[in-house]
Amino acid sequence: MFIEKNKVVSLTYKLRFDNAEGDVIEEIEDLNPEIVLIGHENLFEKFEENILKLKAGDEFEFILDPEDSYGDYDDEKLVDLPKENFMIDGEFDEEMVYEGAIIPMEDEENDIHAEAIVLEIDENNVKLDFNHPLAGETLHFKGNILFVRDATEEEIKFGDVTE
Repeated sequence: MFIEKNKVVSLTYKLRFDNAEGDVIEEIEDLNPEIVLIGHENLFEKFEENILKLKAGDEFEFILDPEDSYGDYDDEKLVDLPKENFMIDGEFDEEMVYEGAIIPMEDEENDIHAEAIVLEIDENNVKLDFNHPLAGETLHFKGNILFVRDATEEEIKFGDVTE
């Protein structure tokens, strides 16, 4: 069975910066493989294009440029917010908000809309970076297809793997 739209695919891969010799970013192994429904925006479009027509047992290797993955780094996504926005009971929340922390950003209804990396904290402001941590990076994927199966009607309806 070949990979195509509305197939469920189990795969493993090693993700590296730039090329086959780059530093490892993430490794998905046999014990906990990635299981995805194809054709429902669960993977980058170019990732799917690179594995279409493969079958269980096949290997893959390809590179995604920033525009095909997390996009280019955008300086406009750097934001200074008043430190008072991060107060709890009149105190600055140092346990959640510190340089290097990844924090969820909520709206007035407490719905999370984005995550940001805390770059800097000064006397009055917190500088946040709303770029994805891999924005601007070239990504190298090398992996294996473990299995391919037909998606259930429920999976197709919801656009994601349910089993």
